[in-house]
Amino acid sequence: ACRTRPRDPGPRRPPYNSGHVNSWHHHLVQRSLVLFSVGVVLALVLNLLQVQRNVTLFPDEVIATIFSSAWWVPPCCGTAAAVVGLLYPCIDSHLGEPHKFKREWASVMRCVAVFVGINHASAKLDFANNVQLSLTLAALSLGLWWTFDRSRSGLGLGITIAFLATLITQLLVYNGVYQYTSPDFLYIRSWLPCIFFSGGVTVGNIGRQLAMVRKVVTLASRES
Repeated sequence: ACRTRPRDPGPRRPPYNSGHVNSWHHHLVQRSLVLFSVGVVLALVLNLLQVQRNVTLFPDEVIATIFSSAWWVPPCCGTAAAVVGLLYPCIDSHLGEPHKFKREWASVMRCVAVFVGINHASAKLDFANNVQLSLTLAALSLGLWWTFDRSRSGLGLGITIAFLATLITQLLVYNGVYQYTSPDFLYIRSWLPCIFFSGGVTVGNIGRQLAMVRKVVTLASRES
């Protein structure tokens, strides 16, 4: 009698691990909340610098916080920070180019300090004209990217964020939500895209660092 060989079932699929999925969602929510909080704090601090120098003006009826900021500014900046901070590591993973340049919290904190310094310079430095100020801030913003990022994805996302954020700001100013003193570039200041660019790079670095912390925690839990 001939015997039939048992059929090869093929490679076994790993069992569905609901705990891993729940852990992933938990870390995603944590990262989102941290990035949202960072965006809110930066919005309050940076807007305070701008309002003190009368760079931005809000109508009296919408002044709602001790930092002289409209109530909707911090939540909007927090939401934008969460989206940008989650997007950066996602794009890195999609491109297959994990960002490994200066991946430590000390570097991230220095990046935040430089970003605050650039914003402070936009409110404090006095140049003969806005073109000189814009060129100076552009050089500082590119220097921030080169010092703390140096990735193609970071440069591309920074430029995209600067373009979209500038466009949204122009629409808000055009509709009278708030205004800039001495606008010189379609209702806004010409140096504003530089602030958005450096802000995108900064929040992106925070998001990348948070994502890397999650990977380290995940690997440690698997080994244990």
